[in-house]
Amino acid sequence: MPLDLTASAADITRAICDIPSESGSEAHLADLIEESIRGLAHLEVIREGNTIVARTHLGRAQRVAIAGHIDTVPINGNVPTRDVEVDGVPMIWGRGTVDMKAGVAVQLKLAAELVEPAVDITWMWYDNEEVEAARNGLKLLAESRPDLFQADFAILGEPSNGEVEGGCNGTLRAVVRTTGVRAHSARAWIGENAIHRAAPILARLAEYRPREIAVDGLDYREGLNAVRISGGIAGNVIPDLCEVEVNYRFAPSRSAAAAEAHVRNVFVGFDVEITDVAEGARPGLDAPIAQEFVTAVGATPKPKYGWTDVARFSALGIPAVNYGPGDPHLAHHDEERVPIAQITATEDGLRSWLRGA
Repeated sequence: MPLDLTASAADITRAICDIPSESGSEAHLADLIEESIRGLAHLEVIREGNTIVARTHLGRAQRVAIAGHIDTVPINGNVPTRDVEVDGVPMIWGRGTVDMKAGVAVQLKLAAELVEPAVDITWMWYDNEEVEAARNGLKLLAESRPDLFQADFAILGEPSNGEVEGGCNGTLRAVVRTTGVRAHSARAWIGENAIHRAAPILARLAEYRPREIAVDGLDYREGLNAVRISGGIAGNVIPDLCEVEVNYRFAPSRSAAAAEAHVRNVFVGFDVEITDVAEGARPGLDAPIAQEFVTAVGATPKPKYGWTDVARFSALGIPAVNYGPGDPHLAHHDEERVPIAQITATEDGLRSWLRGA
């Protein structure tokens, strides 16, 4: 049975959150989304894998891309959804309510409702956002159908507490290695302990003071942290290898090359392998259409500290912002929950702007 897109955005949130769609298992939800919008006369519907695109062709002067991912991190006893009240605030609790099915629900409702928006709209609902970039549905769509990414402005429904968060930080992962010589732990002096040699790496991380950098009027906080450490093969062997994985979150004013150079400089003298890097996105708030949007929804722009797919739009020259219900601090949390009033407010703000009010 298709989704009821005439229902409230809160009810649509409950419905799509109760359909498990962990990364790699989005096909059923994608099928329902496609079935629900395929018959709408004002939308051209395109499907690529488990990514669904729906767009208007009204000949408007400007086009806006509005996107949201339909996958979630793994469920941990937090489906089906339920209504809860926290400090007197009615909320919907459950996996995906924050990241980011409430935002998708708002988009689905408005996609069905807005037959004559003031701008042409390209709606995009994609899979595999929560896993490695190679599988990201938006990335794959940009590679296979770049023609679908013609837009003057983009909005990603990532959780932002119903506020506008401009751009995003970049992210880099690296492995910093030390090597030694194996030996029996009873005769440790014969070997060289690679784990002990990693102590200066941890000391540099502990002493590191991240920067706060202003980019186009927004202050982005950087961070450099160890996220994994491994070494050793047995309880009686001196280890000959230790690896410390670090994650560098860098302001969108830095390029990927500059971020890599910075990390290598911090760990000069050590073997450093860059394993993954994604550039951030500048706020994009200097574009007139972006300023009109911010004014229309009555928001005070803030920076997005995490990496989001706004960076994919930014790389294509499309200014992009994050705008969706939900507290980012509760994304992926076992107590993930979204205020119902925030869903409604985001829906009202987006509807009003898209109608040209």
